[in-house]
Amino acid sequence: MILGSATYLWCLWDFAVSGRGTPAPIDPPKYLVVRGLYRYVRNPMYVSVLLVITGWSALSGSVVVLECGVVVAVVFHLFVILVEEPMLQRKFGKAYDAYRRTVPRWVPHWGRITHQ
Repeated sequence: MILGSATYLWCLWDFAVSGRGTPAPIDPPKYLVVRGLYRYVRNPMYVSVLLVITGWSALSGSVVVLECGVVVAVVFHLFVILVEEPMLQRKFGKAYDAYRRTVPRWVPHWGRITHQ
C-alpha cells in the first residue's frame, strides 16, 4: 500500500511539473508526460492504485477486496484502450505514437530507460 501510494504521488508530481496539469478531466496535462515512472510504463497511476488495492487485500486477508481489485483492473483496462489512448493520440499525435511504441501499457519495462 505504501509503494502504491508513493508512486501515485510521484505521478501527480510529474503531471504537475512536466505535464502542467492534473489527472482531472477539467485540468488535463498540456504536455505529454514521459519522465519519471512514465519512462517504464504508460499507466503508472493505474498500476499504483492496483498496488494499493492488492496491499489492502493482503493486509486484511480479504478475498473480496482482491476480487474488487480485479474488477477495477478490468475497468481501468477498458477505459485506457477505449477512451484514454484515443484521446491522447488525438491530442499529442506522433509524439504519443512514438511513446506508445517504446513504453509498455501495464507491465513496467525496467531493462531500459526511454524518453529521457
